Amino acid sequence: MIALDSETTKSSDLINWLVTRGLEGADKNELLDGYCEKLVELGVPLMRFHAAQSALHPVYGGTGFSWYQGQGGDFETFEYSEEPSEMWKQSPLFAILNDEVEVIHERLVDQNEASRFPLLNDLREIGATDYYATGVTFDVPTHNGPKDAKKAVDGVLMSWTSDAPEGFRDGDLSLINTALPHLGLALKSASNARVSKDLMRVYLGRDAGRRVLSGEIRRGSLQQIDAVIWNFDLEGFTSLSEELPGAEIIDMLNDYLAVAVGVVHDNRGNILKFMGDGLMAMFDVGEIDEDARAALKAVPVVQERIAKLNASRVAAGLPVANFTLALHAGEILYGNIGSETRLDFTVIGPAVNQTARIAGMHRSLGQRILISDDVARAAQPCGQDLISVGRYMLRGVAEPKELFTVYNAKGS
Repeated sequence: MIALDSETTKSSDLINWLVTRGLEGADKNELLDGYCEKLVELGVPLMRFHAAQSALHPVYGGTGFSWYQGQGGDFETFEYSEEPSEMWKQSPLFAILNDEVEVIHERLVDQNEASRFPLLNDLREIGATDYYATGVTFDVPTHNGPKDAKKAVDGVLMSWTSDAPEGFRDGDLSLINTALPHLGLALKSASNARVSKDLMRVYLGRDAGRRVLSGEIRRGSLQQIDAVIWNFDLEGFTSLSEELPGAEIIDMLNDYLAVAVGVVHDNRGNILKFMGDGLMAMFDVGEIDEDARAALKAVPVVQERIAKLNASRVAAGLPVANFTLALHAGEILYGNIGSETRLDFTVIGPAVNQTARIAGMHRSLGQRILISDDVARAAQPCGQDLISVGRYMLRGVAEPKELFTVYNAKGS
């Protein structure tokens, strides 16, 4: 009776901790690290814990978390793969996912033969005595056919390893299994929050994604700010797109846009939107003079990185392109625009329109880089040699604008 009460108390303690941390919004690493420490605190002889989960992310397809007693936890990501790796196919977690078994439990000191799982043999070599693995699915379970090894399952696969001489006691496994649904729910909450942040950042941009998640979601909610607008476009891309296969065009476009995005982010700018073979970015890092200097500082960087990309593409026998860049500064309206069923977090205003007008002057002036007098004035003093290319009347603009380019002695 006393033992039963002790197990009930431990289960309640662990479950309450998981529910509390889940409601508090603990991230996945913090939650799992604390969970492992909590198990040890409650007397579970835990040597190692591992959790594997599929991910909804544009770069990687899965995540892993490994915790070792005395070392804490480490987080890792796994790239997308058309075929599962040999190491993964020989894993106990893969067997749970694909062999219609719910649990794998192996005592590692009570058998003379090697385990069919190489991982368990490796763990035994470093002192492991007991291994227990199972999973929690977030999908509605179905039993209509064999599982697809390539299909990502919405859930978490987990394993617990002990190095105690007797391994896990019945009470240890009972505690783990009793709290398992609550751990799964807390992990689902943490994963959903992470997915929301990642996808908002990737599809809306770092600043816009943060604003939307913080509650700036009402249609018509706009903020008036002073900023520098950056219009980046590839030259000659339209004609190339008519000559090259679609897959090559996409790869080429991704190469160039990745360079431009990296330069903008490195200089504290934010991507506002992609427009065909170009993009619009905003520099709003402080006062307008700071914005202008940040935007101009990025110009020679993008020239250098595009030149390096072109050199590597030529060496690989791939087609290349150059780019144009227009910069303008002024007041813009930044926020939610659209309908009740489809919103865009974007910028509007005369400064945005004038940037587009300046971008239309590249061909007639024979200059890839064009900078408005507003940016040139705000940036002073700056490290770039800005050269005037004349004053012009832009369509729809009442006053003439003086335009500048950047003189680069290296001739980029």
